[in-house]
Amino acid sequence: MSSNNTTTEQKSNNPFDIFIVGTKKGFNIGMYSLLPNVLMAFVLTYVLQLFGVMAFLGEYCGGIMAIFGLPGEALTVLLATWLSCGAGVGVAASLFSSGTITAHDITIMAPALILMASQIQYMGRLLGVANAPKKYWPLLMANSLLMAIFGMLLMRFFV
Repeated sequence: MSSNNTTTEQKSNNPFDIFIVGTKKGFNIGMYSLLPNVLMAFVLTYVLQLFGVMAFLGEYCGGIMAIFGLPGEALTVLLATWLSCGAGVGVAASLFSSGTITAHDITIMAPALILMASQIQYMGRLLGVANAPKKYWPLLMANSLLMAIFGMLLMRFFV
């Protein structure tokens, strides 16, 4: 018997085994990565509405968001997306279910949800691991934000 702690697992080429392994991995990602972010977003949205922050954002950020044809409250979707894509989707779903934003609004925000998703999380995970010089990090972050703005403007005029 070997004192080696590593175990050798046989990989199966059976499509059913591959499907089961993939299903387990997908379930774990959904349960332990996506669901907590989405749940947090629903709670955060409720708390912001409870304390009047959503009304404040709607009133004071309405002019900025009107450039994209969106209500001011839609800013919370973009801010949450910048922190975590799952949270942004959760905030969008919460605002949609309360009637604050429409499916049309979500369609306009869709490019931004993709282009600037989880930038704060990925800054250290990707840029740090890739050893990208830190002097370029702001430029890389700004590029995603500018592309998100451009994407929302295009969506506003073509949707």
